[in-house]
Amino acid sequence: MKIELYIAQLLYRYQCVTVPGFGAFLTEIQSAQLIENSHSFFPPKKTISFNSHLKNNDGLLANHIAQAEKTSYDYAVSAIEYEVLSWKKALQENKTFSIKSIGVLGLNSDNNIIFTPNEQTNYLAQSFGLTSFVSPIVKREIAFQKIETATEKAVVDQEKPIFNFIPETRKRSPYLKYAAVLVVGLAVTGSIGYPLYQNQIASETILVETAVQKQVQNKIQEATFFIQTPIPAVTLSLKSNEEEVKYPYHIMADAFRSEANAKKRYNQLIAKGYKARILAINKNGLYPVLYGSFSTFSEAEKAKNEIIENDNPDAWILIQSL
Repeated sequence: MKIELYIAQLLYRYQCVTVPGFGAFLTEIQSAQLIENSHSFFPPKKTISFNSHLKNNDGLLANHIAQAEKTSYDYAVSAIEYEVLSWKKALQENKTFSIKSIGVLGLNSDNNIIFTPNEQTNYLAQSFGLTSFVSPIVKREIAFQKIETATEKAVVDQEKPIFNFIPETRKRSPYLKYAAVLVVGLAVTGSIGYPLYQNQIASETILVETAVQKQVQNKIQEATFFIQTPIPAVTLSLKSNEEEVKYPYHIMADAFRSEANAKKRYNQLIAKGYKARILAINKNGLYPVLYGSFSTFSEAEKAKNEIIENDNPDAWILIQSL
């Protein structure tokens, strides 16, 4: 089994990949680089190093191989041990050994392992698709603009080596002066007249909106108070009778054979603030007395717990539509 592929896969995801019995490959993120002398740009990458002292099995490589090959963990450990033996044998015989896409291992004069990483492979997943490149030198040219500032003409006297400077005169049209005044006047008129125009538009808008609102109000009043064929009024009669409302959950206080005793217990509960009720005599000839009735079980359960704690430990819930 060639384990180089699985080591390379783990280097994309982890900072340390240990090969049991051989050593560990360590990664460190390096920022993007610019080499000014050669105008070269290099993207961020993971630099790989090797430590021959980290040999203990951390289970990372073996578990990854077991899952990828769909085999057992013990078989993956055995495959790694066999591969490590072949690596060590190659180093002893050839003094060098190459691991595909990772780097080259070699032995120095002291038989210590020296690792040279493969610079062609970038194990930083965030830099996927980025490659190094060399930019051509940017040549900058400075353009000089010639400005002619001479406004005078030199007349050379051929007989005498003396220069006579005759200033150049420019004729200005008198119409330009009036045009400038006209432009200034238009600007001032516009700066003053435009706000006045805006105020006039706003005032007219308010007047129109007021008229529209007045018409709408008149229509509403006419529709509200001047109905030509009103519909006859309908009267509904509602009967308010609390006894007609039936509740399914009731908290039982006591049951008495004597109606007088039931009323006495009823008055006691009313005095304590309960919404007590006396039911009609049942089939057993008893008059049940209730603490109160509730529409939901949660309300009845909460009230029952309070009654058990404060008034009657034997209180219980009767479930019946009454």
